Amino acid sequence: MSLHSSLRIDTAGAQQRTVLTRIERIKELMKKGLWKDSQSVTGLPKTKIVKIKARKTKEEAAPAAATATATASATAAKASENKAAKPAKSAKPAK
Repeated sequence: MSLHSSLRIDTAGAQQRTVLTRIERIKELMKKGLWKDSQSVTGLPKTKIVKIKARKTKEEAAPAAATATATASATAAKASENKAAKPAKSAKPAK
């Protein structure tokens, strides 16, 4: 018996969580230096979750564009070679 597609856990398409667990919030407060050992674990202050998006820099974009241009010119050259290498189709004789 197979597993239904809606029940699968897909880590590739996982979204970033918007809520932290209590332990994660305490660790975040410790990093910022806002945690006191005598402080209660209930009623913790809010912690902001920073979402990070990967962006291409100009240095990365320039080689990618150069590679794309080189690939396009190589493809065009192959296409023109293929057209030149193929003999013209002869017309079928009429019956």
